[in-house]
Amino acid sequence: MHIVLGVAAFAAFLVLAGVVYERLGQYRAARDFPPAGQMVDIGGRRIQLDCRGAGSPTVVFEAGLSVEGSLSWSAVQPKIDAHTRACAYSRAGLMWSDSSSAPHSAKQVVQDLHAALTNAGERGPFVLVGQSLGALYAMDFTRYFGPDVAGLVFVDPSHPDQVERVADFMTESRSMLSRVGVALAWTGVLRAAAPVLLPRPPQRTASDAQAMRAIWAYAPRSLTTQLAESDSTDSTLAETRGFRELGNRPLVVLTAMAPYTTAELRGMKITPEQGRQVQVIWKQLHEEEVTWSSRSSHRVLPNSGHNIQLEDPDAVIEAVLSVVRAVRAGGPAEAP
Repeated sequence: MHIVLGVAAFAAFLVLAGVVYERLGQYRAARDFPPAGQMVDIGGRRIQLDCRGAGSPTVVFEAGLSVEGSLSWSAVQPKIDAHTRACAYSRAGLMWSDSSSAPHSAKQVVQDLHAALTNAGERGPFVLVGQSLGALYAMDFTRYFGPDVAGLVFVDPSHPDQVERVADFMTESRSMLSRVGVALAWTGVLRAAAPVLLPRPPQRTASDAQAMRAIWAYAPRSLTTQLAESDSTDSTLAETRGFRELGNRPLVVLTAMAPYTTAELRGMKITPEQGRQVQVIWKQLHEEEVTWSSRSSHRVLPNSGHNIQLEDPDAVIEAVLSVVRAVRAGGPAEAP
């Protein structure tokens, strides 16, 4: 009996220590990593919005299904804001942005972004830059706020039909371990595991390392939101399926075609040959997206993986600036 009580007391001590560790981590995150840009009130909630530079059109960056929020674009935004106004932000529940009590949806995402831009005094025309799932959010922003959108860049974008098109090769799965980790975030488990769960991407400057420390500091909140967004992927794809007409807005689509790594194949539970077939389909999906605008271009990047903005930021920078120039000139986007 004494052994059982001792084990229970020790377990209770560990939980209490974890709670204290998590609370202390939250305090240190707010102290050491203040939000980049400003916190914009959108009606009882605040969205982090980081706008820099001057000029028109204003480039607006939309991150993919990740935890980095506005910091997804830390290697790209400084090169864009030297030429025009450039805004990156964090969706609700990511990094510094307050969470939303509403069920996750693409419409909610774009309404939040529009409200943040409007309340911060940012005005179109906008060039929307979306990576992965962020490209579909950019499409939905265009659907609801089309007059504000002058051009788009898709960075290895998702496609509304992608799940059905690759169903013969792979099925989507979500880790039970990640669910347990999110459920126990209040105990400090996610904070302690953040450097393992979120390994460092390629880093070029001291500011890259500082950004990574900020991402780890806010990991418990961001990972919880990322899981909710991941669970809503099917409904998000369905929600964005009904709009595919960009008219004559300049559009550049970037496709990552570096062979899948061993770790990526293992995560997708497919063989190298299946991986090659999935990539053929992925390229075909992007070729379809190119047809969504009459003023579009497509660039395939054989040496870049999915996170092109981190692995080959120069390709993204060239694409964005080509669309900016096209908007200013009123012509088609130049082939990067």
